[in-house]
Amino acid sequence: MTRPFVKMNGAGNDFVVVNALETPFAPTADQARAIADRKTGQGCDQLIALEPSETADAFMRVWNADGGVVETCGNALRCVGWMLLQSTGKDEVSIDTLGGLTTARRALDGRVTVDMGAPRLDWEQIPLDEAMDTRGIELQVGPIDDPVLHTPGAVSMGNPHVVFFMDHTPDDGFVRGTGSLIEHHPRFPEGVNVGFAHVLAPDRIRLRVWERGAGLTKACGTGACAALVAASRRGLTGRTARVGVDGGELLIEWDEATDHVFMTGPVEVERTGTLAI
Repeated sequence: MTRPFVKMNGAGNDFVVVNALETPFAPTADQARAIADRKTGQGCDQLIALEPSETADAFMRVWNADGGVVETCGNALRCVGWMLLQSTGKDEVSIDTLGGLTTARRALDGRVTVDMGAPRLDWEQIPLDEAMDTRGIELQVGPIDDPVLHTPGAVSMGNPHVVFFMDHTPDDGFVRGTGSLIEHHPRFPEGVNVGFAHVLAPDRIRLRVWERGAGLTKACGTGACAALVAASRRGLTGRTARVGVDGGELLIEWDEATDHVFMTGPVEVERTGTLAI
């Protein structure tokens, strides 16, 4: 059996999107890994299925490149949101995920704005292994008396994030080495996405992210949201900032009235094809 797909990316974070609104799509972990493989498969950071929903315009299911199912993906929400906006002709659509319900709406210049909901800031919501202040949790990298990194912020945007603040933008080797070390740290019972944020100005952040189950990607939408929230909570930025990622730029706004985080960014359709599954 073959299944058509659309290859898309949001600020470089790329996806294979399958329409499962009428015909179910349930790949095994091995099949998801094979599709995501950049040498022998279609190549993507995440595999996405668009499924029917009783409470929204569609349900978005997400597999990471390692074959594991995860709660949500911010950049994928923009891509899926764009597809639904185009197909329905609406100005706003609703998308359900394992991480919760969200909405997507049209923005200027073909961009899409996604309501990522309120950040979850309690230690049990992230989750952590024990109670602590999530503005700066007990975690460090390097020697006890002279750590390289320490006291990161922790935020859940429907999936768990930890954000280290640095005075420079780290290179690939540092992100891979440190990110893979922290991803499965016992502090995080469900694993964690690891962000490395360099605050350039009160309204600008440079961010690199090691994604749980996907590794170093060109962009992470929920990671950008988490970075802005973590930075704002520490007084490093205001509640709105442009977050530069390897694949482009995202505008993140943490609305004080609703407590919701809004993410605006680009969407690109790369190609179409079929999967032998």
